[in-house]
Amino acid sequence: METEQDRRTPSDAEEPLLTLRAAVVFLLGALTGVAAGVLSGLGGAGIPAAVLAGGAAAGAAVVFFRSIIR
Repeated sequence: METEQDRRTPSDAEEPLLTLRAAVVFLLGALTGVAAGVLSGLGGAGIPAAVLAGGAAAGAAVVFFRSIIR
């Protein structure tokens, strides 16, 4: 027996959780944060300082990429 979900067409599917733009912005922010954290750690900063640097860079990168990606 068919259920309501079996009869759904692709146009009836739920909307995505994030738009493509938001996903790209968050991905670039995460990559920037990881890179900044790794480089800080390799540069001699302690682990807490590297995590803080990565978090700060990720936050700034999200704001930056959000403003330039249309």
